[in-house]
Amino acid sequence: MVDSLSASPAHGEPPNGDQDRVCVGVIVGAHGIRGQVRIKSFTEEPELLDAYGPLQDEAGKTRYEVFVAGRAKGVIICTIRGVTDRTGAEKLKGLRLYLDRALLPALEDDEFYHSDLIGLTARFPDGTVVGRVSALYDFGAGDVMELHGLTGGVAVIPFTRAAVPVIDLKAGEVVVEPLPGALEGPVMPGATGARKRSAPKGGPRRESVARDDAAAPEPVDAGKEEWPDEDWH
Repeated sequence: MVDSLSASPAHGEPPNGDQDRVCVGVIVGAHGIRGQVRIKSFTEEPELLDAYGPLQDEAGKTRYEVFVAGRAKGVIICTIRGVTDRTGAEKLKGLRLYLDRALLPALEDDEFYHSDLIGLTARFPDGTVVGRVSALYDFGAGDVMELHGLTGGVAVIPFTRAAVPVIDLKAGEVVVEPLPGALEGPVMPGATGARKRSAPKGGPRRESVARDDAAAPEPVDAGKEEWPDEDWH
């Protein structure tokens, strides 16, 4: 399956309602003393973050010329034109970087922009509200969807056709199947399917998330997963 090029904070709604742009990365900190920054890329191939030219801030008013210089654990190391020291780099921490959606390839069948999925209401087939989609991740065994309960708690389910049979963007909801041991009812306070999180990995040639047609795998054991060290939100 394919990681998302865009993403939103792991907690809450998408960062804005602009459907013409997608978030392709977030600056999580400075790197060294020469103005380089660490960026959590939401692209299929992180090294291609700079392939489509300057990126924009959330308001769309400031443009940043970003150049990928290398990789580190869970992030890419980049230089930004005009930023030459650590002080300048640290001021950019938390900055989300956006790209015009029109620059991206057309989606194939059963692929979805990550930014379009975040915040959707999750329901069981009988209409029971389970929670809201808060993030999607890939830790090597396939994409998983994180759900936050309306009053707290977190659950993680596989992002497959069997586990998520319906995605209705117009209705603003997804239909999820009950999964024994993972999702048996609405997500309640105290429920957890994840440890410390950062944004999903991903590359700008495909900003979609494609569901696996295979049957739902065994419930995710978050205690055995490798979660990135960076806490970007």
